[in-house]
Amino acid sequence: MRKLGQSTAPKVLLPLLETQTRMVAGLTADAPSATRTPALLLASRFAEFTGWMAQEAGDSGAALAWTGEAAELARAGGDPYLGSYALVRRALITLYAGDAAGTVALARRAQSDQIPPRIRGLAAQREAQGLALVGDERDCLRSLDRARELLHGDDARSGAEPVIGTTHVSDPAAMTTGWCLHDLGRPKAAAEILDRECHRLPPHALRTRARYGFRRSLAHAASGEIERACTIAGELLGVMPTVPSATVNSDVRRLARELSRFRSSRAVRDLQPTMARVLAPAHD
Repeated sequence: MRKLGQSTAPKVLLPLLETQTRMVAGLTADAPSATRTPALLLASRFAEFTGWMAQEAGDSGAALAWTGEAAELARAGGDPYLGSYALVRRALITLYAGDAAGTVALARRAQSDQIPPRIRGLAAQREAQGLALVGDERDCLRSLDRARELLHGDDARSGAEPVIGTTHVSDPAAMTTGWCLHDLGRPKAAAEILDRECHRLPPHALRTRARYGFRRSLAHAASGEIERACTIAGELLGVMPTVPSATVNSDVRRLARELSRFRSSRAVRDLQPTMARVLAPAHD
């Protein structure tokens, strides 16, 4: 389902994900503990991913509800930690809402020593993104250093359980550093990092490629490399109808505003109609 999420519209996946979450959770009703516990934990991961797809579909309320249900299912299955990751997910919603203080507060709540290193590392990344929004470079870079240390050597990918957080970004701390540097007003440094890290993304991960690719295009545009920014964006706009994303669209809108200052550029004029179509409200 996560692989499908990289190449399918979230509204198409949501009914299937909701059904599968209910079905897996339903298996636990009369099951012995040996079966009940893993089923609850698997259901919690389904619910967490359903919340992410709801957010991608533009429904923050449903995203929060599914994320809360994921935490409850995990707790019932004996995992007290997914609730902390739920805070990281909630912090992503506040981040896209532009609430830097709320993002930082939620992310910090998920970084106590009792929480597994991977969740703490992902929380430190989210804290850094919130700090970057308010231009706090010193504390932002400190959070990124902490995230890098916590995520370094993480062997979650080799385990039997589903991975918490991204599975397609090989170095999440590096990618987030590029993301933050743009918000900190250092677009050239951001572009260099995002160029390198985006080239490492797997070809099939269209949603992830769009997410970080538009941030990469933004960084190039802010650096004055307008044609380069348009080339990157042009490649990505072609996949957006396949993997529409409410969160990615926030960066597409930022890019449109940035490029509107350069209407005399032919590359910008050629790109604007396609960008406008992607940002146009969907009609049922």
